[in-house]
Amino acid sequence: MQTFQIIFTPTSAAELARMPKELQLQILGDFRGLPQHVIGSEMEDFGKLENGGHLLHRFRLGDYRVYFERHALGVLVHRILSRHTLKDFLFRSGLKAGEDEALQENPKFWELIETAKGGERK
Repeated sequence: MQTFQIIFTPTSAAELARMPKELQLQILGDFRGLPQHVIGSEMEDFGKLENGGHLLHRFRLGDYRVYFERHALGVLVHRILSRHTLKDFLFRSGLKAGEDEALQENPKFWELIETAKGGERK
């Protein structure tokens, strides 16, 4: 059986590290079921955002949204964002669509994801 890994970008690891320990443990605990969903191709359970051939999935964990993509070793987590932060982002952007649709169409969201790959912060 191949090992399944959850890989965090430097940015997503920093976002997780800034959270209270209890919340970190809750989020990591909620990831336990993720391998079965991803390996079993049951990705319909997750939100989906697409842009220029780049496919991200959204995993809801209470008030947080985890944005990840499939990776050869498992999944690569790009960002862990508070739901309230996303509401603010959507409000400031003037977007009225659903969360996934609004983010998918907004180039600033994709810039946010791309900066996570390099560990940069904006």
